[in-house]
Parts: sequence; structure tokens; C-alpha cells
Amino acid sequence: MSSLFCFILSLNLIMDVRSELHKSQLFQNLELLANQIVEGFISGIHKSPFHGFSAEFAEHKIYNPGESTKHIDWKLFAKTDRLYTKRYEDETNLRCHMILDNSTSMYYPKVENLGIDNLNKIGFGVLAIASLMQILKRQRDAVGLSIYSDMYDFHTSEKSSERHFQMLYSKLNEVSRVLSASQETKTYTFLHQIAEKIHRRSLIFLFSDMFQTETEEAQLFEALRHLKYNKHSVVLFHLLDYEHELEFNFENSPKRYLDVETGAHIDLYAENIREVYQEKVKQYQEGLKLKCAQYKIKYVDVDVRSNFSQVLNTFMIERQKFV
Repeated sequence: MSSLFCFILSLNLIMDVRSELHKSQLFQNLELLANQIVEGFISGIHKSPFHGFSAEFAEHKIYNPGESTKHIDWKLFAKTDRLYTKRYEDETNLRCHMILDNSTSMYYPKVENLGIDNLNKIGFGVLAIASLMQILKRQRDAVGLSIYSDMYDFHTSEKSSERHFQMLYSKLNEVSRVLSASQETKTYTFLHQIAEKIHRRSLIFLFSDMFQTETEEAQLFEALRHLKYNKHSVVLFHLLDYEHELEFNFENSPKRYLDVETGAHIDLYAENIREVYQEKVKQYQEGLKLKCAQYKIKYVDVDVRSNFSQVLNTFMIERQKFV
């Protein structure tokens, strides 16, 4: 393991030991929160860029025997005694797969009660995925989900049924509630396994802080490249707490910083190493960006203390490219 990564793992996966590891609080209503985020986002942008994401139907057409009955307008049938189906604007058959890193480092920073304005990395990832699902659900697109930590926690293929969406919301809420007990993360191992399971061309979103106990760069990026096989489009949302994990903005008093995955710790004054730390993390992040660009993976760094507009805007742009 390189000295750079040893440095990052020792310092960047940090938690003040006065704040004990804990169980996160359940989102009170994940689907409702996600819907509020999407509605706020839509109302804040011009209508035309969002045109392709509308669930409004354009017109009725006569139902032909043998067609799916899914979109029959039964209210119109009651009035006219004739079967019509709704033809929707900008219908697509998009398949989208969400991948969520559920390793212990994703539970930083400590959060007492999860909410839109009070999120750790796992909470941000969960709510971001739920918000994207709201848009995809309106468009009747298919969504799949994979979750990993030190093991392959969960996988389901892409589907678009209401029952499937409710199952995904339940699973995401479960993730946000219970702190992962993983002590190591081998991201590349699980990305290879996930890639093997996604058979049809899909838009893939990976939500991760990109910290792993095994940090062989070549293997990690080979796994990311594997995700692009079969003409998939891949977006990496790099989740970080900018204030602490990028700026190392801690009060200058003696503290013990703990790597929450390996248990390694270091005692220091923040001011003594802040400048060097910032430079090392900058180099690490620039390396990620360059490799992603090389493999044509969309890289987006996200501050978990910010809103969700960056994630949703990225989705809109990548969706338009994909279809």
C-alpha cells in the first residue's frame, strides 16, 4: 500500500473519539422527503430542460386487443364505454442501477437525527438515491440497487413496478438506520460482481466516499472500467464532508483521530498537519478525476452538507446523453 494511501487512511477516515459510533436514526418518511426534494428542484428550474422527465400524458389513443392494460384510462372508459390508453410524452425505457457504499466510513460525520439539513455520507447517499428514484418512477423507468460493505449486502435487478419501488425505499431506510459494522472495504471486489449481474445497457450511479482498506489503484479502476462493459454509462458521486475531510477544519486542540474501519489512530494537533493533509487529499482527488476521465466515467465530487441539486442536475444531463 502506498504511503499516500496510508496517510489518507490514517487521517481522512476520522472521527473524534469523544463521539462514539452509534446507530443512525431512521428517516421519518424517506419517500416523502425524496418527493419534497424533487418537487423543490423541479420548481426551481425552467420547465423546458425538465421536459423529458415529465409524467404528463400527451393524448389518448384507442386500445388495441393484445396491448398491455397498464395505461388504460378507466375513468374515461366509465364515461365513454370505450377503451383508451394514455400516450405519454417522452417515454423511454431507461434502466438505471444504483450502487451504494455501506462501509463504516460512510457513517461519518456523527448525526443524531437524519434529515434533509442534517446528513452524514450514508444519509446523503440514501436520500439522493431515493430522490432519483422519484424521478425515475414518474417516468416509469426501471431501477435496480446494489449495496456493499465488507460483503455484498444486497442486490436487485432493474424493475419498474410500484411494489419494487416500495421494496427499495424500505431497504434504503434500513441502511440509514443501522450502522455498518464492516472493518474493511474491498470496493473493487464488489464492483466486479455487480458488473457481472447487470446484463442490459444501463445508466449506473455509484455513491461512495472511495475510501477502502485495500487501495490497489489498478484493481479499483479496472473494476470501475468493468462497470462500463456492455455500453453502460457510469457516474461516480464521490461523497465527502468538505469541512473536515478536505479542509481538515478542526479546532487546534489535542485530539485522537480514529480510522473507523481499521481501528488505527493518531494523536495530533490539527494545525500541525493541515497544510500537508490538504495537499495529499488534493492529489488523491485529482488522481481519481484523471482516471475517471481516462475511462470515460463521469466524476462528481459532492459535499454532503450541500443540497441535492448537483446530483439531480447530473442525472438530467446524463439521462439525456444516454437515451
